[in-house]
Amino acid sequence: MSTGRAEAFSDGVFAVAITVLVFGLLPIGTRTLDATVLLQAWPQYFAYVVSFLTIGIMWMNHHTILAHVARVDRPLLVINLLLLMGIVAIPFPTALVAEHLRDSGGKAATVTYGLVMIAISAGFAALWVYVATHAVALGAALPPEALRSSMTGWTLGGVAYVAGTLIAWFVSAVAGMVIFGALAVYYLFEHLPSPAEEAPGSSAPEPGP
Repeated sequence: MSTGRAEAFSDGVFAVAITVLVFGLLPIGTRTLDATVLLQAWPQYFAYVVSFLTIGIMWMNHHTILAHVARVDRPLLVINLLLLMGIVAIPFPTALVAEHLRDSGGKAATVTYGLVMIAISAGFAALWVYVATHAVALGAALPPEALRSSMTGWTLGGVAYVAGTLIAWFVSAVAGMVIFGALAVYYLFEHLPSPAEEAPGSSAPEPGP
């Protein structure tokens, strides 16, 4: 199967998840509105910005991963589906953080956020490892060696998400969210080889039927 349908479905899931985030901002100012009300809603803004950047950058990297292959198989579709299950769940811990960041539930809310991020990070790692180890069968434009060389740097984010989750529980919920936001910025930069950059002397495999 070509990647087109998988990408279209995935794009729809990303679009829904990132759009739902704004629902957490809609109740602000509906009962009474002044500068104090707007300023006190900073946890909602904070959670929204971190999650919006996270989903947006995940969408960019997801596009980069699938751009490496000419076709997808059933195992890749299953891994992608499990990854999307985590993506579409992001608005839930976002709402928890927005509601409880300043009270006694802040740690539990941020740890929940971190656990979802760890699951998504594992999904991205599994997706890239599968692409890198099945490059020929999937019609990858780059040789397997070029893809495997980036696996370590790409999968290290999961360790950072675990660290952020532990910091959120044992140190500070706000500190944990700052780390999660910083990780979104980290993944904003290229950590995967470009599918357009072929290794010297190599040629892209011919797409199969």
